[in-house]
Amino acid sequence: MDRPIYPSLKSQAVINSGIKTIKSTTSNASFSSHLQKSMLSLDKLLISKHASQRLEQRGIVIDEEKWKQIEEKVKQAKKMGVKESLVLLNDAALIVSAKNNTVITAMNRKEATEQIFTNINGTIIMNE
Repeated sequence: MDRPIYPSLKSQAVINSGIKTIKSTTSNASFSSHLQKSMLSLDKLLISKHASQRLEQRGIVIDEEKWKQIEEKVKQAKKMGVKESLVLLNDAALIVSAKNNTVITAMNRKEATEQIFTNINGTIIMNE
């Protein structure tokens, strides 16, 4: 059997004039600090757009110290296997996804007494 004959390919020289070499200007220490900041932000409670709108519409104000306490309680609940929780404050109720560290919605306590909460497997009561 005859083999097909292909013309040989000629290689061309690579010209480096247009190529820029990128050198890493970051050190391992800055990467470590960035990673550590990122890991710490995983414990931060995020507020969904919907929850943010509800907080604003309903005039619910939660100070920074209270948010830190809520974050800590949600972290504890997550360690206990809670995925979705109801967080009751004196003047507000929050539905929080412990799994995603996200406040899903917010309402005042009067509204909360008129609601039926489903798919909640934990409740956090915050006394002020």
